[in-house]
Amino acid sequence: MAADCVAWLNANPVEPDDLSDSYQSGDEDNSRAAKANNEINGNWITVASGAVHEARLKAKAKRRLRKTSSRDSGRGDSLSDTGDAVRSVAPPTSPKGKVLDRRSRQGKGRGLPKKGGAGGKGVWGTPGQVYVDEREVDVRDPNYDEDQENCVYETVVLPLDEDAFARTVTPIVKEYFEHGDANEVVEMLSELNLGAMRSEVPLLTVSLAMEARASHRELTSRLLVHLCGRVLACSEVESAFHKVLRELPELVLDTPTAPQLVGQFIARAVADQILPANFVDGYKGRVDCPHTRAALDRAAVLLKMSREAGLRIDNLWGLGGGQRPVNQLIKEVNLLLKEYVLSGDVTEAERCLRDLEVPHFHHQFVYEAIVMVLESSGDAALRMIMKLLKSLSDSSVITVDQMRKGYERVYVDIADINIDVPCAYSLLEDFVDQSFSAGVIDKKLRDLCPSRGQKRSVSEGDAVCVKLERY
Repeated sequence: MAADCVAWLNANPVEPDDLSDSYQSGDEDNSRAAKANNEINGNWITVASGAVHEARLKAKAKRRLRKTSSRDSGRGDSLSDTGDAVRSVAPPTSPKGKVLDRRSRQGKGRGLPKKGGAGGKGVWGTPGQVYVDEREVDVRDPNYDEDQENCVYETVVLPLDEDAFARTVTPIVKEYFEHGDANEVVEMLSELNLGAMRSEVPLLTVSLAMEARASHRELTSRLLVHLCGRVLACSEVESAFHKVLRELPELVLDTPTAPQLVGQFIARAVADQILPANFVDGYKGRVDCPHTRAALDRAAVLLKMSREAGLRIDNLWGLGGGQRPVNQLIKEVNLLLKEYVLSGDVTEAERCLRDLEVPHFHHQFVYEAIVMVLESSGDAALRMIMKLLKSLSDSSVITVDQMRKGYERVYVDIADINIDVPCAYSLLEDFVDQSFSAGVIDKKLRDLCPSRGQKRSVSEGDAVCVKLERY
């Protein structure tokens, strides 16, 4: 114990400056000397115990300072003379006075972590990042296969079965009947793996066309020409027509005129050179079904007429819809109206108008019907035309816009019509009033009807003063 105390005294010597401030009188010097003698003589226990206690406090303060400095580094903590931690404020220019954050010190950025969370050790990159760099193949890899280096990977499209074929190809053909773009159908079918169902395409197309209109059958014949050589081979088209002839007894159940239509399809295909010229002759003496025999006879007659009489089989189905010239459509509309005036069959007239397949041209039908009323003599034509227009308006065969456009065209041309029909203005006003009463037109369209001014004397003795009256 004595050796420890001596070591501590050597480590903490007493400085003269410290003594000068604490002890001013000689008595105080004598007392300190006496205390020193006591320590030397062995009376040091009390003094040493107090010094050891003070050393423990300082060590404890230092340990506390180390812990706080590790958490709050750079805050300028220090120890006072008594061992207490004192926090000093660092100058603003000192790096220790700045808060450690991830913001840019140059005043740029939004205060977010750099790289948006990408980069750094053990990080794969930003979310959604795709690495397209080719990785080198390690020859020492136990799964390495030398044959895989020269492999070519391709997307395999499974062939369509019967159900998938019907679900996929049927909407394509029906959509083609609306837009009439054969190249688009060829591209869509080229993307499919038809497989063994390739020869079913002409069969499906022809069966759908027989239930449609003449314009759709014309589109079907054109589609077969585009498909042959690009999607289908000539042998597959021939095989498809053989199937059509075998399935005629079933097709007749849905389309009674199927034998005649199939015969026309065969004749058109032979004329378009997608069927061999001896296709019909190959069935001679080998046909037992009456429907098949009727279809082949129809095709043989058409082909014979094309060779001998010069019949154009390429125009066999005719031009349907808006593909026909305007002059031809006007003639067919006039013929339809004349037949209706003679027969009086509203249902037949409506069916014939639908078969024209020109809903965008119905305003011409309304125009020709009103002109026919103005040029006719008597009220019979007026009543029949009014009945027809009322029926077509109620069934929405003629839309409101087409009906309005037809009446407005008559309003514009009434001056020229009046040259041939002197009383055209009065007849038109009468017809417009009855149309409004029947609900064919609205009040606004009725008020637009033009009327011709007529001079009339105001009084019997005043022949100069006249006024215009609209009637």
